[in-house]
Amino acid sequence: MNAEAPVHDGAADAPVRFDTKIAVLLREDLETWQRLNVTAFLVSGLGSQLPEVIGEPYEDADGVPYLPMFRQPVLVFEGTKETLTAAHSRALSRALPRALFTSDLFATGHDGANRAAVRAVGTDALDLVGLAVYGPRNAVDKVLKEARMHP
Repeated sequence: MNAEAPVHDGAADAPVRFDTKIAVLLREDLETWQRLNVTAFLVSGLGSQLPEVIGEPYEDADGVPYLPMFRQPVLVFEGTKETLTAAHSRALSRALPRALFTSDLFATGHDGANRAAVRAVGTDALDLVGLAVYGPRNAVDKVLKEARMHP
């Protein structure tokens, strides 16, 4: 996927409208700590594989450097288990970059166990609790059509 050119009027503080969207869809029955954990894991997947979503490093007035972050907002949505299953199918059919989190991952203790837990389950049987997608704004909107913004 190519890096997009954000649309803005040239003013430093003007709102920017991105042609792409980073979105996280969480299952509505997760506890607060689970929502935060799942979101963090999911977006790390996007950032690690899609360099175009990462901005420039930060630096404070004293010259202390900080890591770069996403260059656009991450929108968080929620929905039912069925909403996640449908969104996953639509993301696959559109070949959008995606990351997933299944309920099995709450019981694992490290990265290798996480990958093994996902590999052990067929695509149609995954018990999804979170999904992150990135792509053209309209394609991501179609993937998330039944989801609602997280409160």
